[in-house]
Amino acid sequence: MKVSTLADLAHARTGDKGDTSNISVIAYRAEDYALLRERVTAEVVAAHFKGLLGSAASQVKRYELPQLNALNFVLPGMLKGGVTRSLALDAHGKTLGAALLALKL
Repeated sequence: MKVSTLADLAHARTGDKGDTSNISVIAYRAEDYALLRERVTAEVVAAHFKGLLGSAASQVKRYELPQLNALNFVLPGMLKGGVTRSLALDAHGKTLGAALLALKL
């Protein structure tokens, strides 16, 4: 199988708490989890969203969930105040999962 983007290997779910977004990346196949762990680091995700994160890019955290073949990324400040304060069209950050899946591998 030819792999060019993260979407070729995984799907994503997003959530929010205040102005922090979290994005879970879940491998379609258990055998692809090791490749996700290797290539989709906190630094790679921070660089991918640098334009939205600004100086908060250094605060991106990755949590591994091997029992689910998933990685969870916490992105502080990503939602610019969150649902109750932001005038952003997507204050919950639901489109961020799709944006991350466009990551070139």
